[in-house]
Amino acid sequence: MPRRQTRLWGLISRKARWGLTIRGWLGILLAIALLFFLALFKLQPFFAHTAPIEAEVLIVEGWIGDEALKGAIAEYESQSYELLITAGSDFGRGEALTEFKNFANLSRASLVAFGFDPKKIQPIRTPVVQRDRTLNSAGAVKKWLKLNMPQVTGVNIYSENVHARRSWLVYRKVFEPEIGVGVIAHPALTYDPQRWWASSDGFKRVIAECISYLYTVFL
Repeated sequence: MPRRQTRLWGLISRKARWGLTIRGWLGILLAIALLFFLALFKLQPFFAHTAPIEAEVLIVEGWIGDEALKGAIAEYESQSYELLITAGSDFGRGEALTEFKNFANLSRASLVAFGFDPKKIQPIRTPVVQRDRTLNSAGAVKKWLKLNMPQVTGVNIYSENVHARRSWLVYRKVFEPEIGVGVIAHPALTYDPQRWWASSDGFKRVIAECISYLYTVFL
């Protein structure tokens, strides 16, 4: 039975209330500690996700760095791909200073400079947008494949580090169920993925990716 309210000349009242016990507070602290542990040790590998499938095409995100492009070459040569696609939008600045104009052509030129066969590369210029860039890139690549390689049943996305899972999520939304999508994350180069929080670059990349991933999933 709940306690009855008692009043003293209408000035004071006593009410029953719920409160946490010591066991309750310990449970909350344990939950906070568990979330903290998961954030430290599980966030980075969750985002830097690798799950390749049998695929005819390797899609390389054009903005990735040179070392990641070399990793894409190694991936291509280790499997039986038919084509490598570089996808990327215009630079947005400095285009008068270079012949390439967009990340797709820049990555193609870099791959060729690294010794990759230019006949096996297809650059695809993607729309310049302020938001949902990966979504628009996936749409442009799928449109090209439907017109030029309608027989394709699987693709793998080659991305850089923690951006991989978000790219995989977006490409799957656009491509599946018609075309299967796998993903390969190039390892982090500027920080230790086991201690990402100890590096300013690692901290910024992982936290920013966490926010961007939540935006992609819910908005």
